[in-house]
Amino acid sequence: MKADLNLYLVTARYEETEEVFLQKIEEACENGMTLVQLREKELTTWAYYELAKKVKQVTDRYQIPLIIDDRADICLAVDAAGVHIGDDELPTAVTRKIIGDKILGVSVKSVAQAKKVEAAGADYLGVGAIFPTTTKVTTKATSLETLQQITQQVSIPVVAIGGITEERIAEFEHTGIQGIAVVSEIMQAKNIGQKVRQMKDKFAQLEGD
Repeated sequence: MKADLNLYLVTARYEETEEVFLQKIEEACENGMTLVQLREKELTTWAYYELAKKVKQVTDRYQIPLIIDDRADICLAVDAAGVHIGDDELPTAVTRKIIGDKILGVSVKSVAQAKKVEAAGADYLGVGAIFPTTTKVTTKATSLETLQQITQQVSIPVVAIGGITEERIAEFEHTGIQGIAVVSEIMQAKNIGQKVRQMKDKFAQLEGD
């Protein structure tokens, strides 16, 4: 796979201007973010496309892959690095046919799901929500035990997502994950650059243990 999943930013706009939103992404990229996923649930296709082009200009400057949430069409339209889908999107195998050899990430909550989408062509898995989160409605948290079982039973990289803060990174010791996906802890940080550097350092310590 053509991407480093170490510190994975999933975007969220908090009723801020486009200029502020893009500046936040730039600051994160400038300070060591390894992957950016543009996630927009409310935009029209045209608006999503226009925003994706602008975000890609930022990520391209730092040679960081851009992943588009849900929308294979937007991914192809802006030539993003890949797409990330959930269990209510197109089937994994169908999405793989559409995007060709681009990166395909899939959200899962169980070992059975993980094995199924790996076989269908996923490049990496997003597992969660691990901790309570306000950015996405979820019925039930995914335990650290389930996360560890998934990493042990698939051969593709696994990224944890959901309510991950700098302080909680230590809880992922021995889980076998390749990265953490973060939303509000970075997008709402008072100093985004400092927060990215600190989280990256803490995750690196985890990997080194």
